[in-house]
Amino acid sequence: MPDADPRLDPGRWAAASFRPRGAPPAPAPRPRRGFWRRLGGCCGCCGCCRRGTEDWEPPPGEVPGHRPPQPLRPGQLAPRGLVVGSAADRVAHHTSEFACPRLVVRRGQPFRLRVLLPRPFDPADDGLCVELTLGPNPQVAKGTHVLIPLGESSATGWTAEEEELEEGAERPGGPALNLCLTAPPNAPIGRYRLSVKTRTGAGEYAAPFDDANDFFLLFNPWCPDDHVYMEKTSDLNEYVLNETGRIFYGTEDQIAERAWNYGQFDAGVLEACLYILDRRGMPHSARGDPVMVSRVVSAMVNSLDDNGVLVGNWTGDYAQGTNPSSWAGSVDILRSYHSAGAPVRYGQCWVFAGVMTTVLRCLGFPTRTVTNYNSAHDTDVSLTTDIYFDENMRPLERLNTDSVWNFHVWNDCWMKRPDLPDGYDGWQVVDATPQETSSGLFCCGPCSVTAVKNGEVFLKYDTPFVFAEVNSDKVYWQRQPNGAFAVVHVEEGAIGRRISTLGAGSGARLDVTHQYKHPEGSEEERRAVSTATSHGSRPRTQGTPSLGEVTVTVGAGPAVAGAELELRAVARNDGVEPRTLRLRLSLCAVRYTGIAGAPFRQEQHRRAVPPGQEETVTMTVAYAEYGPHVGDQDALKLTVAGAVEETGQVVAKELRVRLHAPELTLTLLAPAVVGEETPVQVVFQNPLPDTLSGATLRMEGAGISCPKALRLGSVGPGQTVRLRQAVLPLRPGRRRLVAALESPRLGPLHGTLQFDVAPAPAGAAGSTGSPPRRPRRARRRAPPPAGSTGG
Repeated sequence: MPDADPRLDPGRWAAASFRPRGAPPAPAPRPRRGFWRRLGGCCGCCGCCRRGTEDWEPPPGEVPGHRPPQPLRPGQLAPRGLVVGSAADRVAHHTSEFACPRLVVRRGQPFRLRVLLPRPFDPADDGLCVELTLGPNPQVAKGTHVLIPLGESSATGWTAEEEELEEGAERPGGPALNLCLTAPPNAPIGRYRLSVKTRTGAGEYAAPFDDANDFFLLFNPWCPDDHVYMEKTSDLNEYVLNETGRIFYGTEDQIAERAWNYGQFDAGVLEACLYILDRRGMPHSARGDPVMVSRVVSAMVNSLDDNGVLVGNWTGDYAQGTNPSSWAGSVDILRSYHSAGAPVRYGQCWVFAGVMTTVLRCLGFPTRTVTNYNSAHDTDVSLTTDIYFDENMRPLERLNTDSVWNFHVWNDCWMKRPDLPDGYDGWQVVDATPQETSSGLFCCGPCSVTAVKNGEVFLKYDTPFVFAEVNSDKVYWQRQPNGAFAVVHVEEGAIGRRISTLGAGSGARLDVTHQYKHPEGSEEERRAVSTATSHGSRPRTQGTPSLGEVTVTVGAGPAVAGAELELRAVARNDGVEPRTLRLRLSLCAVRYTGIAGAPFRQEQHRRAVPPGQEETVTMTVAYAEYGPHVGDQDALKLTVAGAVEETGQVVAKELRVRLHAPELTLTLLAPAVVGEETPVQVVFQNPLPDTLSGATLRMEGAGISCPKALRLGSVGPGQTVRLRQAVLPLRPGRRRLVAALESPRLGPLHGTLQFDVAPAPAGAAGSTGSPPRRPRRARRRAPPPAGSTGG
């Protein structure tokens, strides 16, 4: 039989109550002092009274966090149970919206623990230690096995203090010890297991771990000592607590928006977010560092390298999964990934960014979704965007590996950067869309927005790539008769336009371009570009600036899907001599990532432009001509290039045109009550002169259970369809329902509906912490004949 653990020997505890001969009398015990001080006359000189944490460590062979029940000896103090947290804690920690049966709290802030006892706790003769574990292999040295003696602190800064109760305010339920636990502001986040140990003269009793006592610990942007702390805490209503938002897309001149359900508090989402860190194998001890956590999340939201959340697909073929345009939010994606353990198909940049916002807000990062128009993808680290033409100024698309995305969506999250010099705290770019590798992985960031603004591309992480996205110069190269290429035009200020996010508190689009770059053309902005390009893969290109006697501007009339489109190029001569301009106009479809198709319309024009006057060249394109070339996320790209015959001046401009489509209209057909199915009507009109087929409707809402995706039948030209769908509210308060409809022939259509949900009637079953059942799919009326307005 193995030797008994000496810490369980009652004689050891009895001896501790006697002081050596000649020693001074022991001081009277005081509430909430360390257990060792309570037991005897320690003078404090040798530090033995501060060894409480070590003395509470489990015996050899015990696995922390997985302790089975042990026999109870007479005289031992065995808790009757634990009550972890309270409703007041959820409110104080801003976690009351989490649809989670377990307590969710934030670090750096106290929460309550009530230890139910068979008799009153005697601080003079009894000891207690709170025990926490994190992860499958907890270790004290790594801060994942935490021992907190009552009235003291753990080795990593956790504290357990007895709660002061007013006279006569003893809570019902029998004898209990009311504690306040506080995690240090740098504690690792995650799901903690919790138990307690007690000591009396009869020995130590270690209560078993119970899943019901587990709690979740998150980052705390309301705590000044947490590295994600945001001073303007009113903004946290948007950047942490808002469950729905709007993501901007389209083009610089035609900004569009779509609603997105982040749903960070919905059932199963928090577990899925922590599963992402587990799946990557991130050490639990490193999960207190927001820099590393955000970097891991940016790698794991895409599936490359590590079988992360989403498979990217820009081919246009989505037969093996879901068209990215049809997603209405992040919740279904994260739940599917967590339950199946396999990447979800498919995503594009706004989907990656939407999921990233959900994960980071759920974990406690202040996070915003950011859209950059005319976003450059620099493939050779030159920190310029290079466009190549042949001798006749026809685009050489096979050489144009640098692309300019119509728009690109990423995230900013707020944190301190102790790994950088002073001055780089605040918003940090993180991008989950897999474009280029970073340290061998498809991830990006965190990258200081301040560093981007100043061109300090030598600071980590991935600052050169982000700088090129927002502030590279557009360099035009023309093939010469000898086969070499020469710079013929440099366009400054064309990249990184109207950088947009949803403003905190206003609900309107907020232009944050000034946070990413100095005013275009200013001395500070040119200095930033020079600083950045000096660290690029080739010296800064000194080309012909975009100045000259003749200037060209491009524009378009109303661009409506299904209608005729008018494009124009306007040449102006600001010189004193007449000029003759040769222009080539080329029109093609372009994916939002900047990948262009073959031109389907090309024209050449020769115009004489008198001094001080303008000449306009117009191109009219019918739907029958452009329709077959435009996909659901495509735009039209007009490239205008030419030269002045008298001077050789080269002019070049590009215009991207997004085709507008009607929005979805959502209407609530009955009052919304928690736990009761509520009918919603969705109205959609086909704007095209062709029949639509294969359209899919998907709905999602925070605190709302929605039916599965609905595939529509054929919808005739101009036909209006009315769909009746049933949704199930799960939480009371103001809710927002988001709908998305995608079709292979039409751009994405979106709609949103905000409404108030009443609490469930007294005695009715309310929301639970588990994912709810989906409501029955409402029967859809057969569509009326083509050309009618629907029923």
